[in-house]
Amino acid sequence: MATLVIPKEYGYVVLTGVSSAFLITYLAMNVGKARKKFKVEYPKMYDDKEIVFNCYQRAHQNTLENYPQYLMLLLIGGLKHPIVCSVGGLVWILGRIAYAHGYYTGDPSKRMYGGFGYLGLFAMLGSTAHFALDLLGVL
Repeated sequence: MATLVIPKEYGYVVLTGVSSAFLITYLAMNVGKARKKFKVEYPKMYDDKEIVFNCYQRAHQNTLENYPQYLMLLLIGGLKHPIVCSVGGLVWILGRIAYAHGYYTGDPSKRMYGGFGYLGLFAMLGSTAHFALDLLGVL
């Protein structure tokens, strides 16, 4: 049986998680502003005429689609590697901001400006896998 001691540096992981909640709120607010600007009424998720609005909506929706795995990797991997996961989590957040602002241009290919965020996700993935293997006694 493994004993888990949560390192004090896990506080950085918690703060990174809190920061990600602000990211989600920021993206949601931008969709709300775009909804008013482009006059896209509720409950429509997307609009056939307002492509730029759709880009705002997709930037937020895609982030929500990726958020569960982000949180899992951040919170679990951070138990063993809190600094690596916190930094990786912040890189992911910055990548999502760049992704959204690229998408907001109305040219969906510019969302790839945020591709660097995957570096943070991969760091968290490696940290979480390392933690799992350590728990299993493989390492």
